[in-house]
Amino acid sequence: MSVLLVHAGLTNTLLLYTLALAAWSFVVFFRRAEITPAYWGAFAICCGMFGVQFVLGLLLALGGGTPIRWVHYLYGTLGVITLPAAFGFTRGRSTFHEALVYGVVLLFIAGVVARARITAVLALPGV
Repeated sequence: MSVLLVHAGLTNTLLLYTLALAAWSFVVFFRRAEITPAYWGAFAICCGMFGVQFVLGLLLALGGGTPIRWVHYLYGTLGVITLPAAFGFTRGRSTFHEALVYGVVLLFIAGVVARARITAVLALPGV
């Protein structure tokens, strides 16, 4: 399986995962519940998937693949830094107020992932 196929498949996974995690965040907020360790585990998995996606994109770029728009690199970088930044902004607190912040940030990131898919058509050398 090529790096490009894994990168594309992980993009779809990230889109669905961020939407599901955003929905979970809003459920926690509207129930006025605390953020659970299970949620933090899912959040960490999401951050890890963005890290893997970034590394795969870097491998593609170093291998000569270029997206049709340079802004694709910005979208990839934004995905990697936004979730840890939100965690830092909330100082890792687990109240329902922070769940709203995470829900909004995750919806934003889902939009970024969707937009990154549009700008991701690669021009591979020799193809």
